[in-house]
Amino acid sequence: VIQYFASIAAVGGTSKKDTSKGTLEDQIIQANPALEAFGNAKTLRNDNSSRFGKFIRIHFGMSGKLSSADIETYLLEKSRVTFQLKAERNYHIFYQILSNQKPELLDMLLITNNPYDYSYISQGEVTVASINDSEELMATDGAFDVLGFTTEEKMSVYKLTGAIMHYGNMKFKQKQREEQAEPDGTEAADKSAYLMGLNSADLIKGLCHPRVKVGNEYVTKGQNVDQVYYAIGALAKSVYEKMFN
Repeated sequence: VIQYFASIAAVGGTSKKDTSKGTLEDQIIQANPALEAFGNAKTLRNDNSSRFGKFIRIHFGMSGKLSSADIETYLLEKSRVTFQLKAERNYHIFYQILSNQKPELLDMLLITNNPYDYSYISQGEVTVASINDSEELMATDGAFDVLGFTTEEKMSVYKLTGAIMHYGNMKFKQKQREEQAEPDGTEAADKSAYLMGLNSADLIKGLCHPRVKVGNEYVTKGQNVDQVYYAIGALAKSVYEKMFN
């Protein structure tokens, strides 16, 4: 329906064109591959199930020519970022990146092409017979270009996605005789911090010794292992949601 309106409205007029991106009609249509990559996933009943709500508003000028459009998204299923049922899958974008269709992404994100190396995306299915992740990655990447993403913006989106994969591999252990968690190796933390432009030590400190407000003052609070893992999951879901929105 959206493609129909965009195509009909484009007839008989000159589309708004930016040399660095596609026409307005192209952008409206190409928003879909990007939204599906980050907002759709395999579920028990649907291989390409939308896990968010969206409201699309298309604006027309007095002549009937398409003038603008905007999309509002609602209620993204954040829990899927860190947990999936056995017959389901995380969001498509993770498996698109790991398809190795663009090997340079694997190098940039410091990841392998094996989804089982990353706990956040391998709790359920990792492939879907009806979906070609390699082809879908090219569609997603091309959609970013049509939508006018700069190379830096596009790479930043991929880096945040890679950082979330590394979040799931961060390990912590309990200090002896203390109810306090400490890192059990820092490789995953180092990689995720690098991709997000953070200092790894600051990231670990924020997870193990967060600052909380008590009254009018901020104090440092100790965290046990369960609390730290909960915080990592919350961080991963929050980063993904903000990136999606």
